[in-house]
Amino acid sequence: MARRAMVACSQPLAAAAGYDILKRGGNAADAAVAVASCLTVTEPTSTGIGGDLFVLFYDNKTKKVKALNGSGRSPKALNLDFARAKGWVTGHPEATIPDTDLNAVTVPGAAAGWCDTVSLFGGGKLSLHDILAPAIDLAENGFPVEPIASYMWNESATRLTTHSTTYAAPQEWLISDPSSPTGLRGPHPSEVFAIPTLASTFRTLAAEGKKGFYEGRIGQAILETVKKGGGVMTEEDLKGHESTPSEPISAVYEGVRVWEHAPNGQGLVALIALRILHHLQLSGRVPHLTSLPHNSPAYLHALITALRLAFADARAHICDPAFAKVPVEELLGDKFISERVKAFDADKWNEEIVGKGGIGMEGFGKGKDTVYFSVVDAEGNACSFINSTYMSFGSGAVVPGTGIILQNRGANFSLVEGHPNVLEGGKRPYHTIIPAMATWEDTGDLWLSYGVMGGFNQPQGHVQVLLNLLRGMDPQTALDAPRFCLEPTEPPEYPVHFDEGVDEATLDALRKMGHKVVVLEGWKRGTMGRGQVIETHADKRTGTRVLIGGSDLRGDGMALGF
Repeated sequence: MARRAMVACSQPLAAAAGYDILKRGGNAADAAVAVASCLTVTEPTSTGIGGDLFVLFYDNKTKKVKALNGSGRSPKALNLDFARAKGWVTGHPEATIPDTDLNAVTVPGAAAGWCDTVSLFGGGKLSLHDILAPAIDLAENGFPVEPIASYMWNESATRLTTHSTTYAAPQEWLISDPSSPTGLRGPHPSEVFAIPTLASTFRTLAAEGKKGFYEGRIGQAILETVKKGGGVMTEEDLKGHESTPSEPISAVYEGVRVWEHAPNGQGLVALIALRILHHLQLSGRVPHLTSLPHNSPAYLHALITALRLAFADARAHICDPAFAKVPVEELLGDKFISERVKAFDADKWNEEIVGKGGIGMEGFGKGKDTVYFSVVDAEGNACSFINSTYMSFGSGAVVPGTGIILQNRGANFSLVEGHPNVLEGGKRPYHTIIPAMATWEDTGDLWLSYGVMGGFNQPQGHVQVLLNLLRGMDPQTALDAPRFCLEPTEPPEYPVHFDEGVDEATLDALRKMGHKVVVLEGWKRGTMGRGQVIETHADKRTGTRVLIGGSDLRGDGMALGF
């Protein structure tokens, strides 16, 4: 808890960097970029400058929420004909670009996104070099690796060695070890790790801005790696990248307006689910959810059903809006939602209610590795920020001499002809990463800057954590509470995964209702994601602003304020 400013993120040294930027007069956006760059160093399985980002920024003076889309586009030479010529499976709903193929590498949007976040939303007191200085220090001089980061690093280390050293440099992110099957391994907990090549990349970005990344030495190195690895990205693809300021989307639930980034992100899933829950309550099909015992059978059944429906409907339409209309207003409208929930059965799971959703298209892709973090500054501004390379270590390709791990976000394109998210050149794919915020509908004041990282778990985490907070839990308790996670790429009869800690009688009741329950233990709980929350409110006695932060126990992180 703190009064003035706060950072909540999944790694303590990154939190400290954001804290330092705030203390030096930077605002929430400045501190967020400092955290993002430090996490690129300390959590390389999940994020990086070779990935993408999305930002929501709350301007306390205007009480407006603004958005920035920092996701990259596919090389212009890619399309379904290219996929067929490569021999990739097409036409099947689960078919994707192979996730280590370098044609799954979309243009990295993070570097431009960091620069644009500072220029659009930053406080103007600190330079980009000031903001990146903590990350440069960590990369140059090394840092002790945290336990969960070490586990993730070693679990995914072999992904880095799938690419030939004739064009990639896995050794930049691994440690030589003759006892390892590949001769390389990730660092152990508390082992000090440094990556000076990444420090050099950060210095170039700080000195030359976006041009220094997408052109010159770094741009050429990226293109050379992709081309030697069989990819078709061109200089035009790289140089033509731009971030896109955009309008966020929102829905009201229980007096709170929940904000999500617009498509091509999947925030729409969370909003549809909240609208479904609202209509189920209005119609009397379920009691008021906060009146039900937390994680009781009826409570969980309603949430699981709402999210199944939301995924089916949103994923049938989410795509790059520059290529096809995403009917956000219609999908959130009373007419559509009221029709969609008519088949809800409070006593059993009815898979027929879900169907294929929307226009009848099915799912695609999987991924789970991302970082989400939140910052609130002394002026009351907030930055909800998410950065990712998609799967663990992205494509697995490290650009030699740069420390850049290239993402594989293109593996989330559909290879089904006619699907809105079908593979096309110069297109942004469906994105799993989503930041969130919540404001009070009557005043417009900020209540929450929050998010839950982890692939398709993210909108599920947004809904569950929000409901926990609405029933009065503090942010840490709301994050630590057991959650569930379903995979939207699997048919409705497939398992629902639960954290340890859900009452066995509740799980038995859900089984009897038709849900196929699987309990995840130990490290597997990472499926539930790693969330961060900063709640802001006024002390009832004095009116003084109070910030309350939480950082998910499923990660290494912390909330830090002053």
